[in-house]
Amino acid sequence: MKVARLARMAAMARNKLLCSSHLASMHISTPTSRQISMKTEGLTARLNSAGLLRTQGLIGGKWTDAYDGKTIQVLNPATGEVVADVPCMGGKETNDAISSAHDAFYSWSNLTCTERSKHLRTWYNLLISHKEELGQLITLEQGKPLKEAIGEVNYGASFIEFFAEEAKRVYGDIIPATLGDRRLLVLKQGVLNVVMGNAPDIGNALLASSQVRKITFTGSTAVGKKLMEGAAGTVKRVSLELGGNAPCIIFDDADLDVAVKGSLAAKFRNSGQTCVCANRLIVQEGIYDKFAEAFSKAVQNLQVGDGFSEGVVQGPLINESAVQKVESFVQDAISKGAKVLLGGKRHSLGMTFYEPTVIGDVKSEMILSREEVFGPVAPLMRFKTEEEAISIANNTNAGLAAYIFTNNIQRSWRVTEALEYGLVGVNEGLISTEVAPFGGVKQSGIGREGSKYGMDEYLELKYVCLGDMNRK
Repeated sequence: MKVARLARMAAMARNKLLCSSHLASMHISTPTSRQISMKTEGLTARLNSAGLLRTQGLIGGKWTDAYDGKTIQVLNPATGEVVADVPCMGGKETNDAISSAHDAFYSWSNLTCTERSKHLRTWYNLLISHKEELGQLITLEQGKPLKEAIGEVNYGASFIEFFAEEAKRVYGDIIPATLGDRRLLVLKQGVLNVVMGNAPDIGNALLASSQVRKITFTGSTAVGKKLMEGAAGTVKRVSLELGGNAPCIIFDDADLDVAVKGSLAAKFRNSGQTCVCANRLIVQEGIYDKFAEAFSKAVQNLQVGDGFSEGVVQGPLINESAVQKVESFVQDAISKGAKVLLGGKRHSLGMTFYEPTVIGDVKSEMILSREEVFGPVAPLMRFKTEEEAISIANNTNAGLAAYIFTNNIQRSWRVTEALEYGLVGVNEGLISTEVAPFGGVKQSGIGREGSKYGMDEYLELKYVCLGDMNRK
């Protein structure tokens, strides 16, 4: 199951706390700081009264503070205001959560597939019935536009729905029974636990415990490598969704409108802060100038502002260090000869807002082409031949998502087969769905989420040999 996202969605449902020259023509949302502050205070109060903004961890079915009383401030990146103080937990709390989950496993695993399916369906229904409030929590904490945040809730919930249905179709040579057949079952507290706080302490406790048999993680490649190394001590299975460096290849024969629309969606969703965002737009020389002009015009029309404002499609970056990373990547490219076609600096809204940016004439020696910028910056690179495009695209340790735009069906097959990526979109920039396997190759991760293949990540195969079966 898509545990990394599902656990996050559950936490949202309970506490949402897992722990220029072009400026004049750009559409900008500019509410005053006081207006935003009043809106935030009112929203927080409503979410509190509805019981959806919880500021504690969940261990053994009980809402819990950190044992030593330490807390962490959660800030709204659009305003800098404190949304909530949450517990800064560590190894002790994590070990108690592990014990709780381990104890609950015995009763949970004895439930029939039909009963487990019903529990997942109930969870899905609760998420959907509160999707607006959960979307508001996401926007408060992360800054993305509210419409996109609600879409994130729908997307995460779709995995729960899919596996609620798939739970009854986990077949082996012997199909699971649909009735308990005279078993008396009691569902204990502790099936779901939420711990947030000191990441190294929490991670180390999970890795050290022999009761934890599986680690699933979504995040950076550097942290994924540490988890993979640590899991060796107790021989845990791991599913890792790690960083990407997604190429978006636009061929001369592509439909320009389709390529612009698809590239825009692939690049600027969540202000470029997703693992499948296009990180390099690799454009064939025959269409390069036309694409650069049309794409820049489309980017120029992106409305930037607080995620709760009507029409906003790009919010702030998650924190100050994220903005500084984007700035360093852009400056490196400029110093090596790249040209800023649009944007290229912090937004006039302040805080962690950054202008939607297009950089032309990007070369392979620039950091923008080699590392994931994780921000609203679209680097354009030129290429001549199909072979060159494939070489540029594959010249990375990452291998999560890739995109191509072409009207040549033979080329689409050749290129998709040659690309060393787990996901490939052809003439489409939004390709993630719960019914398809999601995951990467090379250093972008191990395992798959979603689809029937995602179920395999959480199953153990058992071979049973029955002897002496010919006796009468």
